[in-house]
Amino acid sequence: MYRLLCLLFLGAVLAKHEIYEGYAVYEVRVKHHDQTQYFNQLQYQLDVDVWSYAAPGRPGSILVSKDKRVELEELLTAEDIEFEVKTENIKEFLDLEDKLLADVSRKSYNASRSAGLPFDRIYTYHQVDAFLEMLAKEYPETVKLVNAGKSFEGRDIKYLKISTTDFQDESKPIVFMESLLHAREWITLPATLYAIHKLVIDVTERDLLQDIDWIILPIANPDGYVHSHKQARFWRKNRATGYMIGNICMGVDLNRNFNFNWGQASSNVVCMDNFHGRGPFSEPETAIIRDIFAEYSDRIELFLDIHSFGSMILYGWGTGVLPPNALILHMVGVQMAHAIDAVKMSWNRDYIVGNCALVLYQASGTAGDYGKVAGVELSYTYELPGLRFGLGTFGFLVDPNFIEQAGFETWEGIKVGARYVRDNYKVKRGL
Repeated sequence: MYRLLCLLFLGAVLAKHEIYEGYAVYEVRVKHHDQTQYFNQLQYQLDVDVWSYAAPGRPGSILVSKDKRVELEELLTAEDIEFEVKTENIKEFLDLEDKLLADVSRKSYNASRSAGLPFDRIYTYHQVDAFLEMLAKEYPETVKLVNAGKSFEGRDIKYLKISTTDFQDESKPIVFMESLLHAREWITLPATLYAIHKLVIDVTERDLLQDIDWIILPIANPDGYVHSHKQARFWRKNRATGYMIGNICMGVDLNRNFNFNWGQASSNVVCMDNFHGRGPFSEPETAIIRDIFAEYSDRIELFLDIHSFGSMILYGWGTGVLPPNALILHMVGVQMAHAIDAVKMSWNRDYIVGNCALVLYQASGTAGDYGKVAGVELSYTYELPGLRFGLGTFGFLVDPNFIEQAGFETWEGIKVGARYVRDNYKVKRGL
């Protein structure tokens, strides 16, 4: 029976990743601005998945199906853009990721008041949901679980309010953070779960709990996240079906669906990974985040939208225009980055800090930009590291050995930002 179960599991894993059979990952190096622009627009020309955008001195990466490889190489060669095939078949690495995570998941655990969750695995939507329910039950003095509404497919979207004063003390600023707005970015979940752990279970720096109220939304895109576990590992969007062309192409990029410069630097083609939807907040998932901002707009001082990958801390505007407090945004961003760099793994590069459009690419309708519109002084997008020791440079894939480190080092940066807004908020309020 044991052997049969193992064979059934192996068969399910293999079947799950068949859609990626023969997909290759290319690393691309550009020398100047024109090559950068050309490579970063290839997704529209060739229907490929740009994983990381290229810039001089910083290589990009791209996932390409078997039938598009020849055309891609011809286009890159014609533009004198250097490229290297990092893997001929990404499915082999997907199978490896499954094996590594499955080996860890065989170890039993009991989420408890004293222990919490072990940081050696990636948890499913249902496991995270059960954990949040447990925390609300075991820590009623500091934790309130809010069911904010339903996703497109009807899953609950829940977040924690963590406070020693039940959010009643208006002299305390609020830090709002979320992860998994993009479904395939699994490594972002440990960042929010680790923050919860340090604020609720293993509280070693009490000022962060006493002086600040926290809103933490671990799974902002539950439908896409579940789909990335069960069927398509590199799924990015939500699972909205109202835009389907026949039986193909669905979903909205939730990080292009917010109401600031909506539609300017995103796609109106449903098959594209950055499809922006039919209008701002057309998706229930982004409407829920909007409503959180609206409810606490007078006290949210720091917003962190956690993504991967790239080792970056980015701020608006996504058009490349700088907001009035850009100097402060940059200064605090650098301080957060330095805190992370001080404890990061040696094989990961130092964090880059800067404007989203100038460092990475133009983007519109993002959560980070909307945070500023909603009145948040410091609104950032974190891009966690994409280099995983043991899995090479395949940035969305997760090595269990990096999971706790990802949570720990990101928390070091978050603490710096949180303490800055705590001190600045008191000055603003004359406290």
